[in-house]
Amino acid sequence: MENAVSNSVEIIRYTIAADQQLAFEQSYAQAAIHLLASPYCRGYQLIHGVEEAANYIVIIQWTSVDEHLNGFRKSEEFGLFFRLVKPFFTNIQEMKHYTRIPGDWKKSDFT
Repeated sequence: MENAVSNSVEIIRYTIAADQQLAFEQSYAQAAIHLLASPYCRGYQLIHGVEEAANYIVIIQWTSVDEHLNGFRKSEEFGLFFRLVKPFFTNIQEMKHYTRIPGDWKKSDFT
């Protein structure tokens, strides 16, 4: 059993053409509502490339890999989430789980 701090991070890398970027961002903004509704999701970020504007990274923190795959993906929230992001499924370059390593910080942690 994993501790109370999320230790499972899903990274999804996309390549999105300029003419699809607004629709992609809007789809994820709507889909984020269903992530928020899931007890298995601890947080989410969408990051857009600067030097390579076609690159996007989605970072989702899950309670565990198992709860992501066997909880969220079998839930009603997943169906609603996936319906919104499915048009971009073929644009995925990578979709994998990672484990957070202790020691990360933000300056706001110290102020």
